[in-house]
Amino acid sequence: MTDAERAVRLTAWVRGHVQGVGFRWWTRARALELGLVGSASNLGDGRVEVNAEGPEDACRALLAALRSGGTPGRVESVVERWSEPRGGLTGFAER
Repeated sequence: MTDAERAVRLTAWVRGHVQGVGFRWWTRARALELGLVGSASNLGDGRVEVNAEGPEDACRALLAALRSGGTPGRVESVVERWSEPRGGLTGFAER
């Protein structure tokens, strides 16, 4: 297995004008296109938390998409954390 195929967990906190603009739906669509499982959740402080598990290259592609400037709303910053996958996830939920 190559590094790109190795399963990982990406947690990304997205700050900006990202609630109420279709951002979670857009993130879910990108994640499903990449074959990832996880969720995108609104946080009380106005950020969106994205948890995605799958091949490392697909998670990196999702992270690049979050930072691309092509998202709904306006992304000011994305903070990322990488970890081992927890497993047990199916689909990609909007919360």
